[in-house]
Amino acid sequence: MNNDCIIEASNVHKIYDTGSVRVHALRGVDICIQRGEMVSLMGPSGCGKTTLLNCLSGLDDVTEGTVTIEGTDISTMSDNEKTKYRARHIGFIFQFYNLLPVLTAVENVEMPLLLSNVAPSEARNRAMEMLELVELADWAHHTPAELSGGQRQRVTIARALANDPLIVFGDELTGDLDRETSMQVMALIERLNEENEQTFVIVTHDHKIGERAHRVLKMGSGVIDKAYTPTRW
Repeated sequence: MNNDCIIEASNVHKIYDTGSVRVHALRGVDICIQRGEMVSLMGPSGCGKTTLLNCLSGLDDVTEGTVTIEGTDISTMSDNEKTKYRARHIGFIFQFYNLLPVLTAVENVEMPLLLSNVAPSEARNRAMEMLELVELADWAHHTPAELSGGQRQRVTIARALANDPLIVFGDELTGDLDRETSMQVMALIERLNEENEQTFVIVTHDHKIGERAHRVLKMGSGVIDKAYTPTRW
């Protein structure tokens, strides 16, 4: 095991078996992601990007191989332990926001803190700090329906950062946004990565988004075909 890795995958295989259909989604993936690094997973639809993200984050179990986070093999954790670890140390940003429509922006951001038994007053203060960070404090008491797509995604980012995570996973986080808004969201993520030294792992099919990362891992048919550092670095 590489001590420099905050996330490490070793010979990871993932097979989905429905009984009638058997899909070998990951075929022996090896990865080392270092603390504070921003990595993008790229490739065509169906190549295994989201499956790998789910395995790296512990949302899905691997069929073979190991995934370690901070040196701990996550397969040794119970479901309850993994849930608690994710709540305390991991943030998730999804393409379609997953915001609760009946809650305001600040209520959406504070929700994971309240579920982690943070005191309501502290959760509200932390949520407001995160909305200020993503420049949405003035929209704190608006519901998602009253926000633009870019604003909703920034609320999602604020929620992902509310627990001060070590690692943030993003799955097509700009896929529902126009080009200008996508670039604004990525600029925000780059700033947070640099200022907070948080590790980001981002799935994208968009070449211009992927090359904003420190390192690109290109996937094809369940394996990593190529890894490279974008020229901007």
